[in-house]
Amino acid sequence: MHLVSTDEKTGIQALGRAHPTLPMERGLVERVESEYVRHGTLCLIANVEVATGKVIASSIGPTRTSEDFAAHVAGTIATDPDAGWVFVVDGLNTHQSEVLVRLVATACGIELDEDREGRLVGLRAMASRRTFLADPEHRIRFVYTPKHCSWLNQVELWFSILVRRLLKRGSFTSVEHLKERILAFIEYFNRTMAKPFKWTYKGRPLQV
Repeated sequence: MHLVSTDEKTGIQALGRAHPTLPMERGLVERVESEYVRHGTLCLIANVEVATGKVIASSIGPTRTSEDFAAHVAGTIATDPDAGWVFVVDGLNTHQSEVLVRLVATACGIELDEDREGRLVGLRAMASRRTFLADPEHRIRFVYTPKHCSWLNQVELWFSILVRRLLKRGSFTSVEHLKERILAFIEYFNRTMAKPFKWTYKGRPLQV
């Protein structure tokens, strides 16, 4: 059984600095050029494996459609096609789409009812598709975070690491260069930094 925390990070900009970054010197911090050239954007769909903290089967492309997300899920499942999979996701519409329902049904050997026009019977509404995708009886299922609580999803912690370690101060000559750097960072992270995230929080009583 694989438990993965999954989400998209959209609008990752391939920003090329107008002038080279100047390294640290005695008495001087690193200096990063504020002017930049835009080379386009990418969307990263990432899975954090909860048991190990590693990032697995990532997808990087120009868009984040329902088809993109379903293709990402299919690629993730393909890494261990006979295993059980639990995806922790937020309530975005692309995480509750018809194409995703069809993918899960095919992978789990579930026969879906269709009308004469090929539309799913009983699964037209997003709420019904969500119920189907979250069914605990399915080998592949989705657990949805509460509304306005997507920050509970552990992949958001990893996105923060990606921004701080790579994107915030990086300079990229093209979207292809950006993609290469992201994939290289994922490989480096998995090799040297990955470990299970541990939630730590000390609650404080609210004061009015």
